Amino acid sequence: MAFDLQPILKGGLVELRPLQEDDFDILYAVAQDPLIWVQHPNRDRYREEVFREFFRGAMESGGAFLVRDAKTGAAIGSSRFYGYDKTNGEIEIGWTFLARSHWGRPYNREMKRLMLGHAFRFVGRVVFLIGPENLRSQRAVEKIGGVRVGFRRNSFLYEITAARLAETIG
Repeated sequence: MAFDLQPILKGGLVELRPLQEDDFDILYAVAQDPLIWVQHPNRDRYREEVFREFFRGAMESGGAFLVRDAKTGAAIGSSRFYGYDKTNGEIEIGWTFLARSHWGRPYNREMKRLMLGHAFRFVGRVVFLIGPENLRSQRAVEKIGGVRVGFRRNSFLYEITAARLAETIG
C-alpha cells in the first residue's frame, strides 16, 4: 500500500485536509501574526512575500495540510509530511504552525497524534527537525513522546517510534 501523504484526518478538536492553492488567504490570515514565528529560524515568515514562498513550498511538497478547528471550521494553522523514506521506514512531520489562540491547549497534540497514527501505518519512525532556539516546539514534541537523537540540517533531530508513542498514550 502506498503512503497517502494527504489524507483527511479528523479528531474532536482539529481536522486536517490537503492544502489547496486557494487556501493562501485564510492561512496567511493566521500566519501574519509575528509572535507565531519568534522562535522559528524564519522569523519574518509573517511578511506576505516570505509566507508566499513558504506556501509555495508547502504546495510543492505534496504533503501539506490546512488545519481547521473542528468545532468552528476556522483555519488555525498548517503542518506537513515530508521526506518519505520507504527504504528506512521514516517520514518527517514539520513546518507546523498554529494560531496563538490555540497554543497551550490540546490542539497541537491531537493534530500530531492524528498524523502519527496515519504515518505509523506505513513507517516505523517519524522524525521532527526543530530549530535549536525553538523551545516551544521542542517541548511540544517531547510531550507526545519525541526523543532528541541527533542533529540534521541545522536542527535538532527528534524521533518517535510506534512503540514509543504507545508508551506515552498508555
